[in-house]
Amino acid sequence: MINPPINLAGQDIAECCKKVIPLTTDDLLLSKLQALVPHYPVRHAYTGEEWYKLGGVVDMHGQRVAYDLIEWVERTYIECGQNLQVLIEHSLDNQLLATKQTGKTLYFVVQTGELAQDFILIEIDKTHEVSDRMLIDEANLPADLEEFIDPIQRLSVENFSFGQSRYTYKRKTDVALFMEVITERHVSDHPVQRFMDDWNRSSASQKQAMSEDWIIRPYRHTGRFGEQIVNIELINTNTAQIPHLEDFAGQKGNALNNILNRFDRQIGYPMAWFFYMTKAKGVSPHCAEAVFKDLENDFAYLPARDEAVLRDWIAKPYNV
Repeated sequence: MINPPINLAGQDIAECCKKVIPLTTDDLLLSKLQALVPHYPVRHAYTGEEWYKLGGVVDMHGQRVAYDLIEWVERTYIECGQNLQVLIEHSLDNQLLATKQTGKTLYFVVQTGELAQDFILIEIDKTHEVSDRMLIDEANLPADLEEFIDPIQRLSVENFSFGQSRYTYKRKTDVALFMEVITERHVSDHPVQRFMDDWNRSSASQKQAMSEDWIIRPYRHTGRFGEQIVNIELINTNTAQIPHLEDFAGQKGNALNNILNRFDRQIGYPMAWFFYMTKAKGVSPHCAEAVFKDLENDFAYLPARDEAVLRDWIAKPYNV
């Protein structure tokens, strides 16, 4: 049975996020996302590290003054005749507090096919607003608006929450299409493209989808001449304790093969040691060199498809 073409609009995801109130787990959001694409499996693949950003303005009683601190400061500064001292006095007289948004980015995967690149990555921010600091610290008055908005020294207050947590749709990436763009913009193969190609032709692809253990995150950064560069980061989503393959000096033949097989069983798929090595996650490149030396000495314990992957890496190493 062939699945129908996938139709997943960012607007639908955004509406879904608005209608779901975050609970202890994110299972309800997952079920709503799955309902948008019933013919394709959706799973929560990864949760990023906690981050924070500027919030709004409240008074000492928790009454909302503004949702956006920057907008409030710039507007009120004008209302105060563009006089910083008047703005400071206004904030002190009303005992105003600044809040912050704390959050984590949730990564959901929609599996669209069997190849490494056949998935859609959905990024959703789960945020909560809490009190952060007194807007003005009388002992360290701001010298300008920038310091008013985000001072280096701040007068912290006891944290209390405002309202409920919420989900906010951030981005949707069709990985197969995105990798086509990356390939067009790079003269040589991008390391993540090589990783995916190696996955597709290795034994790992016969065991599970790459996105069950690895996802990619697009990001932008500024080049040396101010140009905007689009790139990708490969993220390992394994939250279990990862074994280390460091102490195999002098191992070869069946002994080395047993070490590799034990690592692969713990991770859950064949050739796991190779892919973890390219990301420098517990496996040294010396491992590949030791296996290659075994191949040269006629210890044929790798399947032909995996041997081809290893030989190509030896000829032209890469890491991600």
